[in-house]
Amino acid sequence: MSRSLHYVAAFLALVVGLINCVSSKKGQSTQQGTSATTNALAEGKELFTTNCISCHALEEDGMGPRLGGVSGGLSEKQFVAFVNNPARFIDAGDERAVALHARYKLLMPPFEFLGDDKIKAIFAYLDQETKQRSIAPLPLEQINSSSSKALTGKLTPVIRKSGLKLELEEFAQIPFSSETPPRTRLATMRPHPSADGTLYVSDQRGIIYRIENGQVGTFLDVRDKIQDFINTPGLATGLGSFIFHPEYLQNGLIYITHTEAYKRKPADFEYADSVKVAMQWVLSEWKIKDVKSKVFEGDRRELLRINVPSQVHGVQDINFIPGLSKRDSDYGLLYMGIGDGGTTIGRHPELCHTITSLLGTIIRIDPRGSNSPNGKYGIPADNPFVKETNPAVRKEIWAYGFRNPHRQTWDLAHGKRMFSTEVGEVHIEEVNVIEKGGDYGWNVREGTLGISAKELKSVFLVNDGPNSPYRVPFVQYDHLDGNAISGGPVYRGPLAALDGKYLFGDIVSGRIFHVNIDKQLTDSTAYEIGLVQGTRETTMQELTATKRVDLRIDYNPYTKELYLMSKNDGKIRRVTKAYFEKNP
Repeated sequence: MSRSLHYVAAFLALVVGLINCVSSKKGQSTQQGTSATTNALAEGKELFTTNCISCHALEEDGMGPRLGGVSGGLSEKQFVAFVNNPARFIDAGDERAVALHARYKLLMPPFEFLGDDKIKAIFAYLDQETKQRSIAPLPLEQINSSSSKALTGKLTPVIRKSGLKLELEEFAQIPFSSETPPRTRLATMRPHPSADGTLYVSDQRGIIYRIENGQVGTFLDVRDKIQDFINTPGLATGLGSFIFHPEYLQNGLIYITHTEAYKRKPADFEYADSVKVAMQWVLSEWKIKDVKSKVFEGDRRELLRINVPSQVHGVQDINFIPGLSKRDSDYGLLYMGIGDGGTTIGRHPELCHTITSLLGTIIRIDPRGSNSPNGKYGIPADNPFVKETNPAVRKEIWAYGFRNPHRQTWDLAHGKRMFSTEVGEVHIEEVNVIEKGGDYGWNVREGTLGISAKELKSVFLVNDGPNSPYRVPFVQYDHLDGNAISGGPVYRGPLAALDGKYLFGDIVSGRIFHVNIDKQLTDSTAYEIGLVQGTRETTMQELTATKRVDLRIDYNPYTKELYLMSKNDGKIRRVTKAYFEKNP
C-alpha cells in the first residue's frame, strides 16, 4: 500500500469507527456495549498491524506520517470521504492532504475494500492509543517544516519514453490467497533447473506453485511445515525468496527465506535487548527426496536466523550466479540481500551501515560449508572482510550500506557484473553495480544526495569527490517518476530490441524501464518502455485495475522468456514481442 496518504487514509478510515463502534443500540446493556467496544478495539489493533504498520507508527515518523493523534484532527465526514477517494482531496487543494503528499511523495489508493466497519475498528484502536499515550495531532506546520538545506522539486532527469514496446499475453493465473487486495503476494519466479520450461512462483503467504504446460499446482506449502511461520504484518513478511542449488538435479537442495513470530529462539544475529525484536528472518535448506516429484516431500535444515526490529525492509532476494562452471570461485555461493530492518526509521540507525551488523547488507556464503559462527554454513575465504581482526565483524558481508536491496541480477556478458536495486525512503530509487566490499551509503546517502537519520524526509546536496567512501548509483530516479524500484534481468535472447538492456520497473506504478548496458557502462540514461496487449497500448495499472500494481519482472534464462507479475490480480503476463515504434 502507499506510504504517504496511507497515513490519513488509515486514520481517516478510523474516526468513523470510534463514533459508531462505541455507541450501542437502544436497549443494549452496558455490559454488551463494553463487550462490543472491546471486540472492536481488538479487531482494530489487528487490522492496524496488518494494514498500516508497514508505513506508519503511532508516535514516530515512518515511511508515512505517524497515526497517533489522528482522532483530534478531522471530522468523521472528512475521514470517510478521504478514505473513499484520497486523490480527490489533493486535487481539490485540501491544505493538509497537499502538504502530506508533498512531504511523503506518495498517493494512497482507495481503501474501500476494507469496508466501513473495519475502518471504524482501526480508528477506535487509534483513538484509544492516542488518549492513553496523550498524543497530540500532527500539526500542519510540522508537516510543512524541513531543513533549510533540503531540496525540493525534480531531483533527477525525467524518464522519457524510448519508443520501445513490449507486447504481452496472459500466461498463467495464480490462485488467490486472500479475499481482499492484494489477492496474491507474488514475489519470486524460478525456472526448473532441468530447463524443461517448468516454472516455480512463490506467494509470500507461504506457497510455492509449480507451472507446467500452463497448469498451476502447489509444489510446497510451508505454512504447515514451519510452526511459527507468519506472513503478516507488513509488506515484507512471509515467504521471502527461494532458489534452486546449481546441483539441484543431483542433490535436491532448495534455499528458502521466511519470517517467524518472535518466540525468543536464539538468533545468529542479535542486538541489544533494549531494542525490540519484531520477528525473525530465517534462511533454510530444503532437501527434496525425489527431484522429479511435482510436490515437495523432504527435510529442512536451518542455516541462519536474524532478529529484526520491525516488519519492513527485511530479507530480500537470494541467488546463485547462474551458468558458472564448477571451477569458478563463485560456483555454489549464495548471495542474500538484507534490508536495514526498519532500524533507521525506527530511530536506531546505529544498527545498520556497519560491517558489525547483517542489517543493510548483501551477504555471500557457502551454504554447504561449515566455518560460520554457528557451523551451519561457510564463509568464503575471498569475502572482503574475512581478515578483519575485530570479532564483531560479520565476515559474511559482501557489500553494505543498503536500505532495502530488493532484487539482484548478473550481466555475464561482461564478467560477473552484479546489479542490485535499492528501494529508497522518500526521494531516490537506485540501480547499483555491486562491488566487493563496497559501501553504498545508507543511511547518510540516498542516491547521490545526502540524508540524515534525524530527518529522513529531506535530502540535500553533498560535495562527494573521487575519494568518497560511498559507491554512487549507476541509475537513479526520484519519486516524481515512481515510488519503489523492482529489478529485472539483463536481457540476452531472441528479442533483438531488448538485447543488452537491463530491465527494471516501479513496484507501485508498474512502469517498466530500461538502460543500455555495455562493457564500460557509458550510458546511465533510463527510458520508459510502452506496453501493448491485444491491439492497443495499455499500462500495468490499467491491466491490473489498481493504482498499486506490485510489479515483479522475471526471466527464464533457459528459454529466454520474459514475464511480468502483479500481486493484486495474481496474473503472470509473458512478453511475446519487443520492437521500436521509433528510434529512442
